[in-house]
Amino acid sequence: MKSHPLNLLALALCLTFGVAAQAQTMSKEEYKMAGEKISADYKAGKIPCASLAGNAKDICMAEVKGTEKTAKAELDANYKPSAKAHRNARDAKADAVYTVAKLRCKDQAGNAKDVCVKEAKAVEAASKADSKLQQKTYEANADAKKTSSEAVNKANEKVSEARSEAAADKTDAKYKVAKEKCDALSGVAKDNCLSDAKLSFGK
Repeated sequence: MKSHPLNLLALALCLTFGVAAQAQTMSKEEYKMAGEKISADYKAGKIPCASLAGNAKDICMAEVKGTEKTAKAELDANYKPSAKAHRNARDAKADAVYTVAKLRCKDQAGNAKDVCVKEAKAVEAASKADSKLQQKTYEANADAKKTSSEAVNKANEKVSEARSEAAADKTDAKYKVAKEKCDALSGVAKDNCLSDAKLSFGK
């Protein structure tokens, strides 16, 4: 199980966006039963981890805890749907998968390990930026339903601002990855690498 952190994050986050988009209201009793099932699944999920050791055990436990945390956030979003609740669910998934990806990086060493962590962090940052943008867009669309042109203009401004912030967050994360890769070099090669990174990302 040596999947690349980027692939793990991308796949898991795509799945989360799909689940969050299909929110359905539920009764209090259904909510309670779902919560109990999450707790039961968590306890059952920990059992295989007991036979492992070292980093493998840490990864196993992180996966189980991340699944529980995400499931609870998604349950809350389905029980009381809102833009913020769905954002919390997506962010919970991003945090959970990032934690696992970072632990997997421990199996590497030196610059390769550092790059691995930065790449995992970059995908997490991109996911949270998109999550924030989606929330802002939802809220702006709600404001735009008001009939006044002023409300519509403000809504458009909010979306534009959110898009700019998301783009900036993604660029910063990618730049950090590029800089980390340059650390594997030295002398003129490293200087050129850093210069290219700054030029590519407008730093």
